[in-house]
Amino acid sequence: MKKKVLLMGASGSGKTSMRSMIFSNNPASLTSRLGATIDVEQNHVRFLGDLILNLWDCGGQDAFMDSYLSTQRSVIFSHVGVMIYVFDVESREMEKDLEYYRDCLDGLSQFSKDANVFLLVHKIDLVRDTERNAVVQRKVAELEKASGETPVKVFGTSIYDESLYKAWSNIVNTLIPNARNLSKHLRIFAEACSATEVILFERTTFLVIATSSRTDSSDAFPSGPVVLHALDPKRYERTSELIKAFKQSCSRLREEFRSLEMELAEFTAVLDEMTKNTYVLVVVHDPVIETAAIKMNICMARKKFEELQGDSLISEK
Repeated sequence: MKKKVLLMGASGSGKTSMRSMIFSNNPASLTSRLGATIDVEQNHVRFLGDLILNLWDCGGQDAFMDSYLSTQRSVIFSHVGVMIYVFDVESREMEKDLEYYRDCLDGLSQFSKDANVFLLVHKIDLVRDTERNAVVQRKVAELEKASGETPVKVFGTSIYDESLYKAWSNIVNTLIPNARNLSKHLRIFAEACSATEVILFERTTFLVIATSSRTDSSDAFPSGPVVLHALDPKRYERTSELIKAFKQSCSRLREEFRSLEMELAEFTAVLDEMTKNTYVLVVVHDPVIETAAIKMNICMARKKFEELQGDSLISEK
């Protein structure tokens, strides 16, 4: 099953850099070596095994944009599942950027009316920390207004922190068939493990597919005295970023990353394969629960999650 993803925006806005980090596992320090995209660069990225992301990285030079919107219009905007439009937070040609963006929305409305639209206000690391939230909120309001009646989701992103993983996790989640069913069964698994938190990651990109937290629902876990621990709202994306960095370190040492176990004073965490295409992170604060018990639960759940993943992919073929 293939899903077409358009990656668009002005030249130099950072489209290719983010793509190389998410799907090619390149560190941020190497993205400066990447050249500008010429015309359209297509990549077929395998995600969750049988799900193929047909990623169209569209060069943002004016001549290319004009071509996409005229002679290549039907080719570019047909059969699109998601359009990601990237805006440089410090762009000095915002009016022109918005004009091209609105023209792209017109192309989608003509050929792919059901496509999801995500807008990334990129390079927010260039904005001072004290001003960043305010700048991003202004951009969000500006972009939502420019989008008219088209529903959009806007994220502030940077290749130097976890914000990029948050945005892309949200993006790919819209492309995963039956994602809600995966989340439902992940909550059941979390309850069986008495876990504070469970996170399901895609194996290659380590983007977040589904999560279950004890604070998600008051009836998701058995009744009784429960101590809720303060959870960082950025924890999922930071975990993705850290694990990916650790995997890269393993690769440099010519070692294969397989699993990770942590036993600390406050909690126990186990990261292990859930299926051939996913990893699961289980976090438990109950000191009575042993690491071996968590790993046994993961092992027992593998068959079910393989079936769920297969069903979700087959249902959309």
